[in-house]
Amino acid sequence: MDFFTEYGEGNRYKIEEVIGKGSYGVVCSALDTHTGEKVAIKKINDIFEHVSDATRILREIKLLRLLRHPDIVEIKHILLPPSRREFKDIYVVFELMESDLHQVIKANDDLTPEHYQFFLYQLLRGLKYIHTANVFHRDLKPKNILANADCKLKICDFGLARVAISDTPTAIFWTDYIATRWYRAPELCGSFFSKYTPAIDIWSIGCIFAELLTGKPLFPGKNVVHQLDIITDLLGTPAPETIARIRNEKARRYLSSMRRKKPVPFTQKFPNADPLALNLLERMLAFDPKYRPSAEEALADLYFKNIASVDREPSAQPITKLEFEFERRRITKDDIRELIYREILEYHPNMLREFLEGAEPTNFMYPSRSFQKAIHIP
Repeated sequence: MDFFTEYGEGNRYKIEEVIGKGSYGVVCSALDTHTGEKVAIKKINDIFEHVSDATRILREIKLLRLLRHPDIVEIKHILLPPSRREFKDIYVVFELMESDLHQVIKANDDLTPEHYQFFLYQLLRGLKYIHTANVFHRDLKPKNILANADCKLKICDFGLARVAISDTPTAIFWTDYIATRWYRAPELCGSFFSKYTPAIDIWSIGCIFAELLTGKPLFPGKNVVHQLDIITDLLGTPAPETIARIRNEKARRYLSSMRRKKPVPFTQKFPNADPLALNLLERMLAFDPKYRPSAEEALADLYFKNIASVDREPSAQPITKLEFEFERRRITKDDIRELIYREILEYHPNMLREFLEGAEPTNFMYPSRSFQKAIHIP
């Protein structure tokens, strides 16, 4: 398999096997021959075919550079393209994780209450860091949480994340995406634009935690109406003042006309779970976002009294407006190619220096494969 095409720097990595495929391209496990580390290399094909896809990739590599934390997947390196103005593919080198939470839940390998507690703690600790940087993930689900055999979890896939750049603690975004419905907070149901608060991510974490406890998705809605039905089957019909705050008129009307439902006690729904875990879960799954705890408040919950040290859990510096200026204006493929190239240079300090000093970066550091063959470099 000629994985690296024209990328001369690819010689550094010994490809082992394909571990994932998708519409974006392919992920392989590999050995970094410089460090001896096992890594995952994501090859993303034809990234400039659609500006929206390229924007998503730019957003993700930017956020993963800015959000460095043990509970967030780390980009180790991005290979330098052979040509600044014509490259189409990019190769992103991540730390290698063995699995994801979706697979862990499916395998159901004797998870103990201690596992559940440690998993939730890591997710909330990572989320606290993300939220203090003014970022909303917006697509938290078991497949976007990587896992290792030692129970280490890492949040990944920031392609739908948003930075709250306004000076208010909430931000309004056009919902130009469909995150997986099953993990979407009720205030987003059927909404074309929504006021985002960190509470949307807390809801998703609550759904993931409930799925860990039972091995099954908590709210597997077939459509928006079914989603609201199964949420209210468990939580009961929301109060009129909560319904009034839902932005989507159809969803508001539907909830107002719904027959009154009583909430199901969580002890009945999750009969074998730790009562302290259920107490926290109930808070995270409050129908009204204003009653959900922040990640920091959730970390201080009694459920974590034997492991938590909230004051030791790091916060992030808020991300500046300048980093995400591209989100606020129309940009062309050429603009975005330049912005992605600039991000790639963050992993090539010498080239970055030349770039910032205004010199045209050269390709002599990593000659292309064809050039190497021509002069017989093995």
